Amino acid sequence: MTTQLLLATPIAEMRAAVSAGLSRSLEWRLTQLDRLTQLLSRHEGEVLEALAADLGKPALEATFELVAVRQELTLTRRKLKRWMAPRPVGLDLAMRPGQAFIQPEPLGCVLIIGPWNYPLHLCLHPLVSALAAGNTAVIKPSEHAPRTAELLERTIPEVFPADVVQVVTGDGATAAELLKEKFDHIFFTGGGRVGRLVMAAAALHLTPVTLELGGKSPAIVLNDAELVTTARRLAWGKGLNAGQTCIAPDHLLVQSQRRHELVAAIASEWTSFYGADPLESEDLGSIVNATQFERLEGLLAGARSRGQVLVGGRSDAGRRRIEPTLVAVESGDDPLMQEELFGPILPVLEVADLEAALAEVRRRPKPLALYLFSNDRKAQQRTLSTTSSGGVCFNDVVMQAGVTEMPFGGVGESGMGRYHGQAGFDTFSHLRSVLKRPFWLDLPFRYPPYAGKLGLVKRLLG
Repeated sequence: MTTQLLLATPIAEMRAAVSAGLSRSLEWRLTQLDRLTQLLSRHEGEVLEALAADLGKPALEATFELVAVRQELTLTRRKLKRWMAPRPVGLDLAMRPGQAFIQPEPLGCVLIIGPWNYPLHLCLHPLVSALAAGNTAVIKPSEHAPRTAELLERTIPEVFPADVVQVVTGDGATAAELLKEKFDHIFFTGGGRVGRLVMAAAALHLTPVTLELGGKSPAIVLNDAELVTTARRLAWGKGLNAGQTCIAPDHLLVQSQRRHELVAAIASEWTSFYGADPLESEDLGSIVNATQFERLEGLLAGARSRGQVLVGGRSDAGRRRIEPTLVAVESGDDPLMQEELFGPILPVLEVADLEAALAEVRRRPKPLALYLFSNDRKAQQRTLSTTSSGGVCFNDVVMQAGVTEMPFGGVGESGMGRYHGQAGFDTFSHLRSVLKRPFWLDLPFRYPPYAGKLGLVKRLLG
C-alpha cells in the first residue's frame, strides 16, 4: 500500500493552499471551525453510539468527549483574532528606530494520530488548534476504536473538502505508510513505544512532533486530607472510562495512618457509583479489546494469587469488564507498579510521610499528572519544588485537563509539547520573528573601515 492510495488529495496539494496564503485570513480559519461545529451537531447521536460500541461508554462519559471539543471551539473562536495578531517585541537602543514583532504563521499540512481511549475527543481537539493556526490536516484515528474511526471517515468529508481535512483509517501498517510522508508537524497521542516510532519516522524529514503520552501518574494522600471527598474523587477518576484515561490516578501513595480508612471509603464510593455488582452497572465502561483485557486480567490474576486484592477483583471476559479494584502493594517493585495500568486497578502503597512519597515519585519517569490530597500549603509547595510532571492537581484528579486555557502536555517520558487554548495554536504555528527598519537613519559605525570605532561600539552595545 502506498500513501497515494490512502489519500484522496496528495499532501503536496494540501500544503500548496497553505503555502499560497489561502489559509492566512481570519475568515478562512473561522469557516473551518464552523464546519467542525456543524459536524458535531449533526452527528451527536452517532458519536454516543460509536463510543458505546467501542468502549462501552455511558452516554454521560461519551458526552464529555463532545463537550471538550466544543469548549475548545468556543474559546478559540473568541480569542483567535488576538492569537493571530503580531506580538510586539521591545528593541534595544542600537536597533532603533525600528519595529520588531512575532508573527504566527501556518506550518502547512499536519498529521494527527489519535488514540483509542478517547477516540473522538483526541482526534478533534488538536484539529481545532491545527485549523485555527491555518493548517490543513490528515487524521489517522485508532483502529482499536473501529466504530468511531468509521464515523470520522464517513462524516469528515461531509463538511470538509479533501484538500483541507482528510481521514485515513487502517492499522499500524497504515500509520507507518503515512509517516513516510513529509508532514509539517505530527501530533501523536498514545503510548511511549509507538511514540518512539513516530519520533524516529519524523526525524527522517526533520518534522517537529508533539507526543502526548502517559505514565504512572501517582496520587499522594496525606493525613490531613478530607477523607470522604478524597475517596469520592479518586473513585471517580479511576472508574472513568474504566480507568482508560492517560491522566487517571495510576497508584496511591497513602500515609500509613489513613490507609485502612481510605480503602474503605473508596470501596463505599464505588458501591454508590456502580451498585453491589459493578460488572452489571450501566455506568461502568468496558476494556477496549481482548488484548488489553487479557493484559489487565493477567496482572489481576497475579494479585489474586498473592492475596493482594483489597476490594473488587472480579472480571467478565465475555463483556471485557473489570470491576474497580484496589490492590495492596508492598513496594515499587511489585508487578503492578512497573508499567502504566490503563485500567480500573488501583494499587495502594503505604508511605511514612510526604518525603517518602516524593522519593517514590522521583525514582520513576516523570508522569503526565501528579496528584496530592492535602490542604497543607507547605506540602503543596514541597511537591511542586521537588518533583517534575506534565501537570499537577491538588485535591482532585483529571479535572486539570478541563481548564480550557491551561496548557496540557507531558515532560520526559510522558511526552513533549503542549496544546489546549493558545498553547495549541502556538504548537501548530511557526512563530516567525520579524524586524522592520526605516531607511532614513543609517549610522556608519557598523560598516568598515573599523579603525577608531571600537570604543564607540562598546559604549553603545555594552
